[in-house]
Amino acid sequence: MKISRIAVVGGGIIGTAVARELAHRFDEATVTLFEKEPHLAAHQTGHNSGVVHAGLYYEPGSLKATLCRRGVEKLVGYVHERGVPYQECGKLVVAHDTMEVERLEKILERAKANGVPNVKLLDRNQMREVEPNVRGVLALHSPHTAIVDFAALTEALGADVEDAGGQLRFNSEVAQLDALGNEVRIRLAMPGAADSMVTEDAGAYDLVVTCAGLQSDRLAINSGLSAVPKIVPFYGDYFVIDRPAAEVVRGLIYPVPDPKYPFLGVHLTRRVDGALMLGPNAFLSMGREKYSKGGFDLNDIGSTLGFKGFWKFASQNLGAAAREVRTALSPTAFIEEARKFVPEIDPMTVRPGPRGVRAQAMDAEGNLVDDFVITTRGRLTQVRNAPSPGATSSLAIAEHIVDQALEALR
Repeated sequence: MKISRIAVVGGGIIGTAVARELAHRFDEATVTLFEKEPHLAAHQTGHNSGVVHAGLYYEPGSLKATLCRRGVEKLVGYVHERGVPYQECGKLVVAHDTMEVERLEKILERAKANGVPNVKLLDRNQMREVEPNVRGVLALHSPHTAIVDFAALTEALGADVEDAGGQLRFNSEVAQLDALGNEVRIRLAMPGAADSMVTEDAGAYDLVVTCAGLQSDRLAINSGLSAVPKIVPFYGDYFVIDRPAAEVVRGLIYPVPDPKYPFLGVHLTRRVDGALMLGPNAFLSMGREKYSKGGFDLNDIGSTLGFKGFWKFASQNLGAAAREVRTALSPTAFIEEARKFVPEIDPMTVRPGPRGVRAQAMDAEGNLVDDFVITTRGRLTQVRNAPSPGATSSLAIAEHIVDQALEALR
């Protein structure tokens, strides 16, 4: 089967990794990456904490666990080859009471089953040898958990695409895909048009993969596919401590996940530039791409509030909402959540930081979709959900997505 024209939609880390994988597998084909923004990594990839997850939490044998470990191996080799900023700073998951200790012991079992190297439990004295200012009764130590500049990593992947003869088309918003028998036709949104469905033809392709992140459900609907999983955006705010005050924490300090809550809660993360990030929290966003306070998008708000699954989710998570609203409304409460782990944090050194928006997929019953969702119809493959550890796993996910897309053509 001859494949000469390939397109990828979405210039986040997964879309760019997929374009690179395709360019390397089909050296005689032209790969075109369509991105609606003027640069790569404009949304989720460029607004996250930069953590390279080791695979502590995922169900052993699951796709997330397998892709995470494979992804870490590939990422480590790649960043060293390309000189992308990367630091193996280590991570503590810290318990404060008996119930958290029991959950922490189960996480240790999962981590070992997933092949995470050198994980172990530390008592209160041992954990302070790793993080002198941390407080807790027991901690799980993952010494090889790391941090990276995911935006810089994505730029390197994009350069690989171009070096292989591919094209990066910026300011090109794909509005619709028509999957025909032997091709997929791409239509772009007309710039400045009041109606997003006023489009221009961008040509036909032998193979198309979409990695549209926050807009994945809309692109799927416009292409004749199912409306679910639905994307419901949740924002996460960060606070930042700059150097030298950031030295109060050496690496990463996380809470023990609580099954009562759908989101993790505030944690502490060093960045590759030496700053310390506190957060994120998680609260319903007033827009899928709104990164500043006070901004809102009526279309996005209507999309969320008109989705019955969201109301089912909300009714089942009132406790979580109460917890998150405290940190959303009160910077003091936010900082105090971090100080539970490191009381030595001086609130006077903390400043407001960036905001990210998470593309949270939900099913029709309001359940959070916690695994990868990849659908294929003929020559069109769409990534509908790529949750954490999506960025960590990006190089391995790219292999998996391309394998699935090609399998459908056999």
